[in-house]
Amino acid sequence: MHVVVTGSSGRLGRSVVAGLLAHGHRVTGLDRAPAAPDGPAPGAVAETYAEHHLDLRDAAALDALLAELRPDAVVHLAAIAVPFSAPELEILGTNTALAYTVCAAADRAGIARTLVASSPTVLGYTLPAWRPRSLPLDEAHPIAPAHAYALSKAVLEEEVRMFARTSPHVFGSFRPCYVISPEEWAGAPTQQGHTVLERLRDPALAAVSLFNYVDARDAADFVDVWLRADPAAIDGECFFVGAADALAVEPVASLWREHAPALGEAADALGPGAPVFSIAKAERMLGWRPTRTWRTELPNARAASATAPTSTSTSTQTKTKTPTQTPEERAARS
Repeated sequence: MHVVVTGSSGRLGRSVVAGLLAHGHRVTGLDRAPAAPDGPAPGAVAETYAEHHLDLRDAAALDALLAELRPDAVVHLAAIAVPFSAPELEILGTNTALAYTVCAAADRAGIARTLVASSPTVLGYTLPAWRPRSLPLDEAHPIAPAHAYALSKAVLEEEVRMFARTSPHVFGSFRPCYVISPEEWAGAPTQQGHTVLERLRDPALAAVSLFNYVDARDAADFVDVWLRADPAAIDGECFFVGAADALAVEPVASLWREHAPALGEAADALGPGAPVFSIAKAERMLGWRPTRTWRTELPNARAASATAPTSTSTSTQTKTKTPTQTPEERAARS
């Protein structure tokens, strides 16, 4: 299958490109900046991977390129990817316009399948007054965007459903959890500047995103499964894509009272390794299940378990390190 991936030079995009190549697809990356895919041998890249650099907001240029490429599918990852990393109106306008432009261009080009990346933040868990309707959180949970980034993803999901309702082609979306790339397992800083080991040792760092995460390669595997799925199972559907456990050494049941009190007593049922976000829908409808966790991918996973502070001492350390943290900064870390 020939797949166009927008945002191919990004953190998730690089792994999705590499994963799709490894699964035997031919991939064309679209981005404003070049990026070589990870993984395949150089000879394989020359035969199965190409890049084009353009501004995706240029609908005419995108129409012309898709007409030339005639791909089987589009995977849209390009976006302003971090809350509060740009003015709120710019984030909202850019992300919603990019998604609409790509979906409309794919529809006009007659592309069979288009998959668009959303975010778990649409649920609104960064709001101080937010409370879950039920746990674990799943795709049926009401959304309540708390900032422009989350709102842009909520609008994006509705754009996808609109095209699914009105187009003869297949459109879907997915909510990848906090993405951890291969180099970040090896010690590179994550999106919020902490290493994975630091996030495990200090539960407060991962609590703001309710301990959600996903290995970027597992997300790539989900994309491959989605591309091969029965159209009836994916058209207009949205899926959570996360790890099968939480980014925490201790069970969430023993952490929520101090670090994520909004979860409430329902979190007591989240036993060792149980995630806050459910991936049951993707497993039930598509047969996808992640194969990687921090326990399998982090080289010093035992060190994280052995040196993790108690919940009380963690809270004290966090208050000392970030005494003036704003709600915006806390939300941006999710």
